[in-house]
Amino acid sequence: MPASNSKEISLPFQLPPPPGFGENPRWTGTEFEIGDVKTRVLSYYTGRSGWTDELTSFHECIAGEDHYIDRASRRHTMVSLRRWMKTDCPVVMDIGCSSGLMLKAVLNAFPRGLAIGADYVSGPLETLGGRLPGIPLIQFDLTSCPLPDMSVDAIVLLNVLEHIEHDEDALAQVARILKPGGVAVIEVPAGPNLYDVYDKMLMHHRRYRMCDLLEKISRARLQVLERSHLGFLLYPAFWATKKLQKRHLNKGSAAQREIVARNISTASSHPLMHKLMEFEERARGRVSFPFGIRCLVTCGSGIRER
Repeated sequence: MPASNSKEISLPFQLPPPPGFGENPRWTGTEFEIGDVKTRVLSYYTGRSGWTDELTSFHECIAGEDHYIDRASRRHTMVSLRRWMKTDCPVVMDIGCSSGLMLKAVLNAFPRGLAIGADYVSGPLETLGGRLPGIPLIQFDLTSCPLPDMSVDAIVLLNVLEHIEHDEDALAQVARILKPGGVAVIEVPAGPNLYDVYDKMLMHHRRYRMCDLLEKISRARLQVLERSHLGFLLYPAFWATKKLQKRHLNKGSAAQREIVARNISTASSHPLMHKLMEFEERARGRVSFPFGIRCLVTCGSGIRER
């Protein structure tokens, strides 16, 4: 069982009053209090987004907890956090926390730390609040993040930036709220030329070239610590599938939904896929893969690459 944040009576930073309130919120260990109001999820203003409650339910229902690439993604994140984290009691924020699987992994790895979940949409957070009662959950738009400057030790940002129209504004906020020496683990879909019905259905604004992502990270004044790709060994088959699926871009939404659901579920828990990703993970410790299904970048605030 993962460790719980319930021992934490207050956050190590002060959050501003949410919309409609004149008082600062206080975390009690199980919920937020704002004057006489108690709420499990603290909500701030959100604008337009490339994600919805319905899409969260759709993706989690089809993919489940055992999808080979998502499991590999979580393992990579934990390897990076353990490698670069300078404290054994960090404040770690998982932005786009969805099902909470990454939050559980963080708590298991850093039982003395504080894990905070954040998302743009409220539905997943409300559901997660019932499953992880000791974790603060905050709803906000990353391009106007309410956290104070230099407030967290680490940020996990898995498959989030592609849903944000102004992704450089989001990266600037990541740089602002990281403590000196803090780290951010970023993952985004790779290959702009592979944008297909899957990306359209899941409301992606873009897929990324690694060089473009690195430029945006640099402009945010974050330092790249390590970079690679996820899904290198699967890329030839992935490339062919994505090219074929481009022909579905003009189909109706119901047909597109069926195609995406089928593709997400296909081989999601196949033992061979898991073995390939585990082999790739071991190799990534020695080499940086030049292409793949997703771009992986770990960056930091005030840390030199080693």
